[in-house]
Amino acid sequence: MSSAYGKVAGIDVHKKILVVVIVDSEHPGKDTATGKFATTARGLQQLAAFLREHEVRQVAMESTAQYWRGVWMELEQEFDLRLAQARSTQAPRGRKWDLSDARRIARRLLADDLTISYVPPPEQRDWRLLARTRVSLVEQISRIRGLIEVVLEQAQIKLTSVVSDALGKSGRRILKALIEGEQDPDQLAALGHRSLRASREQLSQALCGRITAAQRLVLRLHVEQIERIEQDIELLEQELAREQGEHQAVVLRLCGIPGFSTCSAQTVIAEIGPEAAAFSSAAKLASWIGASPGQQESGGVPGSTRSANGNRMLRRLFCQIAWAAAATKDSEARRRYQRLVVRKGPQKAIWAVAHYMIRVTWRILHDRVDYIAPDSSGLRRRALLQRANRLAAQMRRLGFALTISPILPSHG
Repeated sequence: MSSAYGKVAGIDVHKKILVVVIVDSEHPGKDTATGKFATTARGLQQLAAFLREHEVRQVAMESTAQYWRGVWMELEQEFDLRLAQARSTQAPRGRKWDLSDARRIARRLLADDLTISYVPPPEQRDWRLLARTRVSLVEQISRIRGLIEVVLEQAQIKLTSVVSDALGKSGRRILKALIEGEQDPDQLAALGHRSLRASREQLSQALCGRITAAQRLVLRLHVEQIERIEQDIELLEQELAREQGEHQAVVLRLCGIPGFSTCSAQTVIAEIGPEAAAFSSAAKLASWIGASPGQQESGGVPGSTRSANGNRMLRRLFCQIAWAAAATKDSEARRRYQRLVVRKGPQKAIWAVAHYMIRVTWRILHDRVDYIAPDSSGLRRRALLQRANRLAAQMRRLGFALTISPILPSHG
């Protein structure tokens, strides 16, 4: 233990109370002071005064549900805070006691034996709130879309069999006509756009059903709810763009990477910051997101390589980005996916592409550089050369002498 820490505090966080133990690095085996405080605004002010009185420099607390957030916001301007992951503060089984929990947190802080969680600054926390709320609303729309399909199936209307998106332009026109009482399948089919793959006759057959008044009412409520949510999403996107206004150049740099959209770029900045300053390397960022292969070994025998749990928001987002990038013609992500999918399958291949996209993102943010797409002709040439070298190696194993060499220009 180092005396450079001075006095530190460990806080055991609960919904209603906070248990605090202060330990001096000069005498780590003895409590300097202990206290209990309410989690109300006044109780948090008393906690800050208590820590100030005892000249505490660093404070560690456990990430207990959402209850640590208010404590953090009260203390972050004055103290050096650490948010410890719950697994690194666990007590021996059968020894749960609030005071000993706070004492253990303080002593493990002195011993550098805590696994620390990343807590972004206040401004970035607001970005996160906006971005995550937007994702939550999009998920609500997906859930309601499923409920609409249930009602349509009960009415024997097979709209989703002939229209790819029931909430697209054609789908919405048909839904609103059903809500208004239109029952003629030919009239409903006429509302479909001419670009639909289904013919007018197929549309008419799919829309020939019997919808009741109750089903019509439920459809109306679902469609109106979706429209309200879409208005809320638009409001959130406008506010997020306004709050990230000074970082629009970063958003544009990220949008230059294949697979990125404006929304995904804003979400990435909200989660890791405009410069990814909290992560000293791309590998650490990938590990924090949970996109790096795990490493487990016992008795010299390797175990599971399953990726650890990380930031669920970014895990899902980078998988979506990877799929979009792999579908982009002549992109490096597409080349990697096509090379890996043959021997690893689509899921593992896209996970590897997601890992690559995370490394590219870190480089763009951390080094403040623009994305430069690799030369597609050079990529194809490199792929062909690698394949030729593999074939040459196979021929040599079979006893044939085969070498790969460039064709020299003729001088004739």
